[in-house]
Amino acid sequence: MILAHLSQVAPHVSNLALYFQDQQVGFSVVDLWHNMGILAKCVVFLLLIMSVWSLAVMIDRALYFSAARKQSREFAPRVAGALKEGRLDEAIKVADRNKKSHLAEVVTAGLQEFRNYGSGGTVTEEQVEASQRALERSEAIVHAKLKRGLGGLATIGSTAPFIGLFGTVVGILNAFNQIATQKTSGIGAVAGGISEALVTTAFGLFVAIPAVMAFNYFTNRVEAFDVEMDNSSSELVDYFLKQGARR
Repeated sequence: MILAHLSQVAPHVSNLALYFQDQQVGFSVVDLWHNMGILAKCVVFLLLIMSVWSLAVMIDRALYFSAARKQSREFAPRVAGALKEGRLDEAIKVADRNKKSHLAEVVTAGLQEFRNYGSGGTVTEEQVEASQRALERSEAIVHAKLKRGLGGLATIGSTAPFIGLFGTVVGILNAFNQIATQKTSGIGAVAGGISEALVTTAFGLFVAIPAVMAFNYFTNRVEAFDVEMDNSSSELVDYFLKQGARR
């Protein structure tokens, strides 16, 4: 009797084992990629492009800011010494040798305008004002150079999660479509959709988080550079006024 029942249960156990064997899903990178649909792959490819772009901007800004900081530290004491001794041409030459310095670019514009405005011995109010306007124009140009690429980082940081969410929605819809098509709710039926949802969500966050952090960091650096340029411009205008009072 018992053997008869076992003989009846055995085929069902065998079928159940085969079912779970068929439902095994790999979660390696290759398996996840193969389980994804065309639309989800397009989402991942777009996020990959955004990731490469943001990484390129990060490297470019890091190198640019590092060079600006290094040259500015070398430039500031040298130009201050030249101006203290009244050697205006020497100060301009020092600035020309530090072209990557944000301070040098601003100070050069003011010094050149001050020197080229007139050749008389008396420093006029118009000459000082013209130099001040040159400093302001140069500050605006340097500020734009410093912020180059940061707008792209902000865009990537704000849109990447939503692009990943779009891939998540597509994956869930694909999972329900597989359930409806195969008339089963087993893991194998929804594996493709779940993998799409997991990968696109994770990749979207992976792209967005570093972009947002880098944007905030570089924005703070730009603000610090702006303060330095404002201080240098103010000190240079004071120098021009003192020169006019001495003459």
